[in-house]
Amino acid sequence: MAATVFYLDDIPEPGAIAVLDGPEGRHAATVRRIRAGEPITLSDGRGLVAESEVVAAQKDRLDLKVLTRRVAEPASPRVTVVQALPKSERSELAVELMTEAGADAIVPWQAVRCVSRWEGKAAKAVEKWRAAARSAARQSRRPYIPEVADLHRTRDLVDLVRQATADGATVAALHESGAGRFSELPFDGVPEVILIVGPEGGLDDSELAALTEAGAQAVLLGPTVLRTSTAAAVALGALGALTPRW
Repeated sequence: MAATVFYLDDIPEPGAIAVLDGPEGRHAATVRRIRAGEPITLSDGRGLVAESEVVAAQKDRLDLKVLTRRVAEPASPRVTVVQALPKSERSELAVELMTEAGADAIVPWQAVRCVSRWEGKAAKAVEKWRAAARSAARQSRRPYIPEVADLHRTRDLVDLVRQATADGATVAALHESGAGRFSELPFDGVPEVILIVGPEGGLDDSELAALTEAGAQAVLLGPTVLRTSTAAAVALGALGALTPRW
């Protein structure tokens, strides 16, 4: 059985003792009931991975002996998901699914047709997304925790798309009116793929026009209409097969 992954900002050299405390330590010792002698995989969430063994367990912390360290190669191409805000009950689910499917970065987007509105609570909502991404990354044993950006408005997103395409990225706006297919986009050799997922009501015509003018390509992901909370995970799965990511 693979060792459980927990996150620690500063992982010492092999042979040294690492202390896992705070929320991670409490979860490991109290919720997971991990005890001395068990293997633990540590990661700093930025690619550094260490295999360790628990040498002491207390109520809210673990002491671990670091056995080995390595740096995990990041997946290529990098994938950023621009996610229009789902309804509140599906918001964190969307983050969990795309994290487990391999998203490298997540950009929350206040699209015109979003039912959910983050006015006055954006900072708190973004922190919830970051916590959801961290938890899902642990569940899926990822050495990299996806970066969750601050809330973007459409003007911010247009700037992001324009800069990304100038840098050679492929930007896909998933939309039912797309003239092409997702699988036909140029993915070979690109440094980054940006997936733009609209809200349940779809992309507004003015948004789609602005994004395509900036360099995005409107495409059909597949033969069925997906919820906004699941579309990114499906697209990430397709990318895994279409690129060297898998």
